Amino acid sequence: MYSDTALQKNVIEELAWEPALAATEIGVAAKDGVVTLSGKVHTYSQKYAAEKAVHRILGVNALADDLEVHLLPEHKRNETEIAHAVLNTFAWNVAVPEDKIQVDVEDGWVTLRGQVDWDYQRRAAEESVRSLTGVRGVSNMIVVMPRASVSDVKRKIESALKRHAEVDSKCVQVSASDGKVTLRGAVRSWTERNDVERAAWAAPGVRQVEDLLTIGVA
Repeated sequence: MYSDTALQKNVIEELAWEPALAATEIGVAAKDGVVTLSGKVHTYSQKYAAEKAVHRILGVNALADDLEVHLLPEHKRNETEIAHAVLNTFAWNVAVPEDKIQVDVEDGWVTLRGQVDWDYQRRAAEESVRSLTGVRGVSNMIVVMPRASVSDVKRKIESALKRHAEVDSKCVQVSASDGKVTLRGAVRSWTERNDVERAAWAAPGVRQVEDLLTIGVA
């Protein structure tokens, strides 16, 4: 849809538009729909903001993120301080079932483990950690366990897609089995693909989503 030069230009402009980023420190390359980011940022939240900015661009089929998080001296914290900060932020977030999540911290990298009932709880835990001082990265290993029968999960997801104005539900096929949902078909953008995934995860009983959607013309 776009030439490599045009795609690179669009990504650079989107990064410059993102207020959380110092875009001049980020290098951008584009080839055949694959965007590569290089350089350094000062916080993990900046790295995540750069990823999200790239995913908003039409024509991006894949992202290779080589950005490195170089903490400023005043932002560095030891493992104990980060672990306490993580537990405190969980305690203040009603969406996070803190008693079901275990936290490991190593060299600024936070790993989350445990089992929750809903995907929004899994995402809330990661979002709570992402902007904490001293965090260089997050590995979300939390598992969503089914809390309800999934016999009608396919129907619920398809109904949700039909209600979503930004999704062409006719181009998406949904199959479900034992809490696992598989998505197939073609969507028009990375944003639309994420919308379909969110609709799938929002159905009760879903513990795994396999996204086989392609970006392009159906």
